[in-house]
Amino acid sequence: MLFRSKLKRIGRKKKPFYHIIAIEKLSYINGKYIEKLGYFDPIKKYDMTNINIKRINYWVSKGADISERVKNIIKKYNKNDI
Repeated sequence: MLFRSKLKRIGRKKKPFYHIIAIEKLSYINGKYIEKLGYFDPIKKYDMTNINIKRINYWVSKGADISERVKNIIKKYNKNDI
């Protein structure tokens, strides 16, 4: 089974809010996901970002791919923690 880490939009019209999820690679983005790994609010930039890095590392060790957008969010999230 192939896995991928993606963003799932759950916000209203013109007010986006995203969950960072682990999902089967061939599943549709609004399908049932395996695990919620965090959330991201692009309106408030990185003040409203929560990411479980340990779980992301777990899924990567299992062979999961990470989308480019999630990689960029993780990089900026880690810079804010330092």
